[in-house]
Amino acid sequence: MKKNRYLLCLLLSGFLLYLAVPRLSVAAEGMQGVFSLSWLAFALIVVAGNLTALLYSPKQKNQKPRTEKLRKRARSLH
Repeated sequence: MKKNRYLLCLLLSGFLLYLAVPRLSVAAEGMQGVFSLSWLAFALIVVAGNLTALLYSPKQKNQKPRTEKLRKRARSLH
């Protein structure tokens, strides 16, 4: 379930980069250039974080359904 969220966030951040990069002027002087560079840096951090989480998420093992665990615990308490 988390992999779907990471993939969605990665796609959305890629889409935002696709829309914003042509409009940002990195070579501008003053606050406009600082804003452009900082926006791109934060966007790349978001992409890197989501890509890292997507690639290095731990594999899920076969887990028993929760109801069996509760039944076993209830039987052992009586």
